[in-house]
Amino acid sequence: MIPAYANFGGKIHGGILLSLMDKVAYAAASKHAGTYCVTVSVDGVNFLQPVEVGELVSLLASVNYVGRTSLLVGIKVIAEDVRSGSVKHTNTCYFTMVAKDDDGQPTPVPGLALETPEDTRRFVEAIKRREFKERYKQEFDNAVSALTVLNEPDLLDRERCQVVY
Repeated sequence: MIPAYANFGGKIHGGILLSLMDKVAYAAASKHAGTYCVTVSVDGVNFLQPVEVGELVSLLASVNYVGRTSLLVGIKVIAEDVRSGSVKHTNTCYFTMVAKDDDGQPTPVPGLALETPEDTRRFVEAIKRREFKERYKQEFDNAVSALTVLNEPDLLDRERCQVVY
């Protein structure tokens, strides 16, 4: 990681890392699909530890799940201080990608060969991740559509805000 990638605190910008992760997710998804793929969503982006200028960053990608036209790519980011040899896990996140044909339409992808118990664990975990994501979206949408200040009078009392209208 070079100084141009650093923020004012001297750490590597999260956006730089996200851009690298997106490129790696594209490479993994496109290689599996055999066609162009686009990013649909990114889940679980938590910056566990900062990446320092001068560290060597490795991005490990795996296609964890395939649907009909979609792929879930897991990415693990590792940063290494080459002088001391210390290695740290800085991120893990999941990119949902969709394969596109030459006309830009979603196109079917090959199935996934689960060759190890770890591959199977990742595939099953991805199924659960999709279920939880859909359930969360439905519950959140329902809660927001039912939400009004009148039926949640205490909600703002516990927060650091002041209603001024």
